[in-house]
Amino acid sequence: MSSSAMAETGDILGLQVTVLVAHSPLAVEVDPLTGEVHIDERLSGLSAADQAACEWALRLGDAWSVPVAVLTVGPPAADATLRAVLAAGAARAIRVDADADADPRMVAAGVIAALRRDPDHGDPNHAQAARTDIVVAGSWSPRRGSGAVPALVAAGLSRGRGRGHGIGGVAQALGLVSLAPTAPGVVEAERRIDGGRRERLRVRAPAVLSVDPGTAPLRRAGLRAVVAARRAPIDVVRIALPVSLPATRVPLRPRPKVLLPPAATLPARERVWQLTGGGDTRGTDRAVVRLDPPQAADRVLAALRAWGYLPAPAPAPAPAPGPDEQAR
Repeated sequence: MSSSAMAETGDILGLQVTVLVAHSPLAVEVDPLTGEVHIDERLSGLSAADQAACEWALRLGDAWSVPVAVLTVGPPAADATLRAVLAAGAARAIRVDADADADPRMVAAGVIAALRRDPDHGDPNHAQAARTDIVVAGSWSPRRGSGAVPALVAAGLSRGRGRGHGIGGVAQALGLVSLAPTAPGVVEAERRIDGGRRERLRVRAPAVLSVDPGTAPLRRAGLRAVVAARRAPIDVVRIALPVSLPATRVPLRPRPKVLLPPAATLPARERVWQLTGGGDTRGTDRAVVRLDPPQAADRVLAALRAWGYLPAPAPAPAPAPGPDEQAR
């Protein structure tokens, strides 16, 4: 490597590329009578986003001549997905033991714990100081589709590294459509932004990158590599993950209202005016009023309840009977 490249990247020790994957259901079966969803493990594997992440990670590893590790958080059934990435060219596979339906917080905690482990010394502080990671992940997983794991991983690694090691946090670049490796530890990335434009970024390790599905097809594994991946060891990490957040049954948005059509006897202009929100059919009140703060707050809450954004208030409890009523 030239001296100019060394000056650009700085003193990067132990550069390692890690790709995050998920054992995702690629197809589900729905019972036509009960509506129950069944997930067949034989139809699970790498999603399109994870395939793109694996290919970009392998390209970075080839360009920098560094090994690529594949990491997942899931049950033993996820080993098949790890072996598929090993056959494609990954050097090492790690699985953090967890439930198949772990939420993003649990998945991110497992990824952070696995990245901080030192496979030789078992000392998280030693591993953190001696290794600089480029973490590549898919933008979202079909299992939950939150897309929060890459950002949570970057935030967790930033808190763990701090400035004590002279690093000052972990960079993150999400929703990328292309990665171009330059000097070791430096990636020139591109992502879509509003208005059909593109944004070009230069990201230096340590960093967490997420790529969109379909941006790079995963290379085809040879027969010899597939057979070798079946016998390859998988490092299983068992740690205590945070408790999953309780599920909520509150709808994320108000249900659509049934709007009555305007009267057919009205002129066309009047009907269009009502359909576009200009009339009283949507229950909007355009009057300007002057209220005291408590009255204004009550007015806002009443409007939000009328529009369906807030539930109706609970009925007031009946007053307790007085002494005279109890005596009767």
